[in-house]
Amino acid sequence: MTKVAVFGAGSWGTAFAMVLANAGNQVSVWARRESLCEVINSEHANPDYLPGLRLPDAISATHDPAAAADGAEAIVLAVPSQSLRANLTEWAGVLPNAVPLVSLMKGVELGTTKRMSEVIAELTGAGPERIAVVSGPNLAREIAEGQPAAAVVACTDEGTAARLQKLCHSPTFRPYTNTDVIGCEVGGACKNVIGLAVGMAVGLGFGDNARASVITRGLVEIARLGRALGADEHTFSGLAGLGDLVATCSSPLSRNRTFGEKLGQGLSVAEISGGTRQVAEGVKSCESVTQLAHQHDVEMPIAEHVTKVVAGEMTPKDMLFGLVSRSAKSERW
Repeated sequence: MTKVAVFGAGSWGTAFAMVLANAGNQVSVWARRESLCEVINSEHANPDYLPGLRLPDAISATHDPAAAADGAEAIVLAVPSQSLRANLTEWAGVLPNAVPLVSLMKGVELGTTKRMSEVIAELTGAGPERIAVVSGPNLAREIAEGQPAAAVVACTDEGTAARLQKLCHSPTFRPYTNTDVIGCEVGGACKNVIGLAVGMAVGLGFGDNARASVITRGLVEIARLGRALGADEHTFSGLAGLGDLVATCSSPLSRNRTFGEKLGQGLSVAEISGGTRQVAEGVKSCESVTQLAHQHDVEMPIAEHVTKVVAGEMTPKDMLFGLVSRSAKSERW
């Protein structure tokens, strides 16, 4: 059996470990808390993030990063995007030199505005042929339950993408390959921000017209930024673009939509964050997405308005009505 290491035992890291195990691999999961490792190993469960589900026997957990990485033929990184730099600084010395490094993270780093693949390259020295991204409409709970899903494995090296595709192709998880790493990362990071906006509309009691309008115009913003960064615009009509955006904006399982819904209901960012151990990546990344857009002279009004709401500079109601009352333009603008 091929060994794959997954660094991160949150809901998506654990769900993807289940995909890998169901595809016939031996999976070693690194978890930050030793107590969680003990539960995973003894009870074959992760009650903190995926309660009620049994993990495959092929999954084991360790708090030792060297033990997790030892003998692995692929390293999967599934930590919160804003903690990737600190974690990789600690792990870089134990990661194998020649194996693919796979990002499950969907964010843009605060301060540097770097995509996750860029942070990985900086801290590990890995070339683009070793760095891959998995993205798509991948709500962790549904995948962990074995519901059908599809995703994109993106790497500039087609051979690496094909090898990783084979590693995670399970009976219920269908991966496609793509060479557009930039587009997949931009889609994954920005859809979280749009998900917050849609959630606010839901929390305010607005209907399907408002939600559909935000989703559609949000996709325009994502494509604008992607085009400015050199992405293939076709990516945004696929799983890592429209597919991920629809899932995030439509499902109550989406952390970002749920967070936005609570903002729309009047709760503060601090109140919502204090009530869960889950991370809504859009809350952290909206500022850096907006900054990245400014750096490339890209107009992203939804992202800008979401950033102001998260910063406490605008109410959700003012945000949505402010978007509608902006000067009228051609749809292709």
